[in-house]
Amino acid sequence: QEQLVESGGGSEQAGGSLTLSCAASGFTQRLGCMGWFRQAPGKEREGVATIDRIGRPGYADSVKGRFVVSRDNAKDIMSLRIDYLKPEDTAMYYCAARSYSACSMIVDSYPFWGRGTQVTVSS
Repeated sequence: QEQLVESGGGSEQAGGSLTLSCAASGFTQRLGCMGWFRQAPGKEREGVATIDRIGRPGYADSVKGRFVVSRDNAKDIMSLRIDYLKPEDTAMYYCAARSYSACSMIVDSYPFWGRGTQVTVSS
């Protein structure tokens, strides 16, 4: 069964760091682009970082300089390091994947999703 499982969320103070992980399993097709999305209460889900199969990253303007996405194809793991956490980073963070190699921040373009991991940042 195809699965994406996120881990690494938690509660941190502003200015701290967190690293999220996404483990993919059960996929019979090679995954192309993978991405991190987040959804805060009362807000729409938004893309924050993507990475293609050869490791080229893409970031939303709001997180550039603080978020770093990486990927290990051999282990089918994608990670997201978040530095200088801000209260506005508080959200459920989701891992997403698609077979298409090119990346996008469009939520509906990803057919595979994890259940999310919560990040809460206090000021």
